[in-house]
Amino acid sequence: QVEVVESGGGLVQAGGSLRLSCAASASGYALAWFRQAPGMEREFVAAISWGGHTTYNTDSVKGRFTITSDNAKNSVYLQMNSLQPEDTAVYYCAAKANLAAYSNRRSYSYWGQGTQVTVSS
Repeated sequence: QVEVVESGGGLVQAGGSLRLSCAASASGYALAWFRQAPGMEREFVAAISWGGHTTYNTDSVKGRFTITSDNAKNSVYLQMNSLQPEDTAVYYCAAKANLAAYSNRRSYSYWGQGTQVTVSS
């Protein structure tokens, strides 16, 4: 069993920035960020391989969000810039053995409780 804990959400004005953090209780896992807005399905945002050599982002966040990792801390970060109201959602961190089917939420074995990000206009 792997525990995943997110932090760093909050309220920010449009155009602002936030940095989310996620810590896993074990090493060797690919980590990803998903988000879920009210009434919407949980959607893929970004993923990173163990070691940080491979990253993926969904098109809507390219050029604005950056995913990075710190293997020594079993942690992943999501730097979010130029935030827009449509980015408002609960952001979840998830872990899996590798990045196969990285954008499919059902392929992830471990999930955090989520952290709220609210962007005001």
